[in-house]
Amino acid sequence: MIDPYSLLRPWLFCLDPEQAHNLTLSNLDRAQRWSLLERFITKPIADPQTLCGITFPNPVGLAAGLDKDGKHIDALAALGFGFLEIGTVTPKPQPGNPKPRMFRLTEAQAIINRMGFNNDGVDACVARVHRSHFWQKGGVLGMNIGKNASTPIEEAASDYILGMEAVYEIATYITVNISSPNTQHLRALQGEEMLRSLLSSLDEARKRLSDRYGIRKPMFLKIAPDLDTDDINLIADLLLEFGIDAVIATNTTIARDAVLGMAHGGEAGGLSGAPLQAVSNQIIKTLKARLGNSLPIIGVGGILSGADAREKIMAGASLVQIYSGLIYKGPELVNACARALRYP
Repeated sequence: MIDPYSLLRPWLFCLDPEQAHNLTLSNLDRAQRWSLLERFITKPIADPQTLCGITFPNPVGLAAGLDKDGKHIDALAALGFGFLEIGTVTPKPQPGNPKPRMFRLTEAQAIINRMGFNNDGVDACVARVHRSHFWQKGGVLGMNIGKNASTPIEEAASDYILGMEAVYEIATYITVNISSPNTQHLRALQGEEMLRSLLSSLDEARKRLSDRYGIRKPMFLKIAPDLDTDDINLIADLLLEFGIDAVIATNTTIARDAVLGMAHGGEAGGLSGAPLQAVSNQIIKTLKARLGNSLPIIGVGGILSGADAREKIMAGASLVQIYSGLIYKGPELVNACARALRYP
């Protein structure tokens, strides 16, 4: 069977990346409503994985960032993902950074973005989740929360608590994003003093919400790849101290060694795609050495093939997530990764 995306990609790559992104998702919605996706998308493979009290139908998930507002949940679920992560959402709506803010580096199979948590606000996203068939049928849906750009970093905890309160009832798990390079000073939250304070505040908030709803929702932390071993070990220790349920490794990188001299290689923002593969794998290995089997790792960064997904698992991850690989390889990447993990 001819892969439709292989025919569409050259045309999409002639468009501005953000325009192509929005157009692709809109057309994916139409295809899902018209029951066209089932004709072209390989049936999702069943390979259940249970961790943090959640059963994931297969170990391949959608990384946060692709569907920031929960506008395309049902269409994305139809691609065969074992779980979806929506966001990053912030308490108040915000436009994000000025355009252009997304760039393809085709030679490197990479993307640079400086979107800046553009979203309609957490309440609008929660309303969309409620309307989605995927959520109504019990699909595994992670909600990724962040702080508004206008909120001082010293008051970041208040935004994360607001986000947690808003998504708690509908989220299968909640991811705390402190690692995007596109919100000023956000990565400072990965330092010991600020991270300890933030995790303590979130732990107390989760206890209150657990009592209110009668259920303890898993909380994950997403970290940056631009950390040294001491930083990673410190974060790992704090994750255990405050009962964080899993760690997502990693977000995009600010390093540019792999794309020096390429068109757009010097653009500000986070670099994702193939150049991130080895970097994120090393972070996963370092986390695994520190954490052992005490806390699961979700591997993300540079997965463009089933073999790449296997490398994440071999490095120490229990699940994987993809985003940039979809841009370069199309929807069939989901099942390619799922099959590679089911039949290594």
